[in-house]
Amino acid sequence: MKHLMNVLDVLPWPDWLALALFLAGWVGYASFARRQGLAERSLLALSNRERRRWMLQTTYRDNRVLDGVVTQSMSSGPSFFASTTILIIGGLLAMLSTTERVAELVKEIPFAARTSVLIFDLKLVLLTGIFVHAFFRFTWSIRQYSFGALLVAAAPDRDAFAAMGEKADAEREAFADRAGRVMALAAEAFNDGLRAYYMAFAVVGWFFSPLFFMVATAGVIYVLYQREFRSAVLAALRG
Repeated sequence: MKHLMNVLDVLPWPDWLALALFLAGWVGYASFARRQGLAERSLLALSNRERRRWMLQTTYRDNRVLDGVVTQSMSSGPSFFASTTILIIGGLLAMLSTTERVAELVKEIPFAARTSVLIFDLKLVLLTGIFVHAFFRFTWSIRQYSFGALLVAAAPDRDAFAAMGEKADAEREAFADRAGRVMALAAEAFNDGLRAYYMAFAVVGWFFSPLFFMVATAGVIYVLYQREFRSAVLAALRG
């Protein structure tokens, strides 16, 4: 119990409250978005529906070069962010090695919280952890897109599907389900990485004050909700 109290004493209670709200907000929103996606009410869910339709159309094409190009184009986003994330993580680790100097510079910023070096380190560690999580999600998205490209390349050609006779439609649907699901999982991993970037911006508010951290968390979640469930592109996809 004494050790637990020592850990709790590291941060003032407003900081613990802000951190708890941040973690609860992130996890809670991710769970909410996943449940809504099952009912096809989110931007990701509707775009996943189009991915399945895309995979179904590939079974009718004799030349699938276009599908390969589109898959490669879609994987370029996670590749770019994965590379960028490595640079960000490197910068944060470099800051951890010069915390005292950086903390002094932050104190010169108006309205920035005056905290100990240990608390400043904890904030940097949290940011680093978020970007490490984002890196893993981006790289996993890249791998899943490569699996999707493999499925497209290995699929029977148009004439082979036609030769299946009565089984053709069922085989096309089965392929679309399998390949579309792989593409959807790749997109979901990419979306998780982007969400981590958004949440990292909320953590930046912690360097100013716990209150600003809480307000930034609520603001980021609101922006995410608007873009995933109330955006114009969502209305266009619903058609």
